[in-house]
Amino acid sequence: MRQIILDTETTGLEVNLGHRVIEIGCIEMINRRVTGNHWHHYLNPEREIDSGAFEVHGISNDFVRDKPRFADLADEFLAYVDGAELVIHNAPFDLGFLNNEIALSKTDSPPLESICEILDTLLLARQKHPGQKNNLDALCRRYSIDNSNRSLHGALLDARILADVYLVMTGGQSSLGLDEGHSEETGAESMEIRPIESGQPLPRWQVDAAAQQANREYVEFLADQHEDPAWK
Repeated sequence: MRQIILDTETTGLEVNLGHRVIEIGCIEMINRRVTGNHWHHYLNPEREIDSGAFEVHGISNDFVRDKPRFADLADEFLAYVDGAELVIHNAPFDLGFLNNEIALSKTDSPPLESICEILDTLLLARQKHPGQKNNLDALCRRYSIDNSNRSLHGALLDARILADVYLVMTGGQSSLGLDEGHSEETGAESMEIRPIESGQPLPRWQVDAAAQQANREYVEFLADQHEDPAWK
């Protein structure tokens, strides 16, 4: 089974007010294993980014000004997700923005729901944990998933974290250090996280050269905005 863990960042919260997508991050999983075939791009939204949105994700107007438009990458994105199950936290938000971008790009593609299955992990979390907080940070705390690098939101980082949350929440997997002896039907609460043995290599996430270059450009841009950038 092919699944795409997907997240976006946007210029603001309301697609009906003309807000646009500025970052898309996708993590591919096949049969519950991360493949390394990720898809990640920053985008020029052709409009200004709201100050409130900038405070959340830290992506500025200057940074995205020279990035490609969604229309430039629409065919590539649609070919990447076609036929997969999209795993999204609060899916209506991301789908609303992405379907708007598809319509604006004037491709012949129908909405994503027509070419992909959709799994909303927020709805899944609410079913498993009714009456509790079920945002991504709360789920990381509940499932002991390290999200210490998430001082700002970022689509690829959030997709990576959501992949971990989804796998633990739905019964675990083996490639990120969870106990392989558990059945996929086992509830997440009964699972154990197996510590990495001394001397064993740590799991590593692989991204393509384009994503690495985009990350370097973003870090360099942030460094220019601050006298003492701790993240360098």
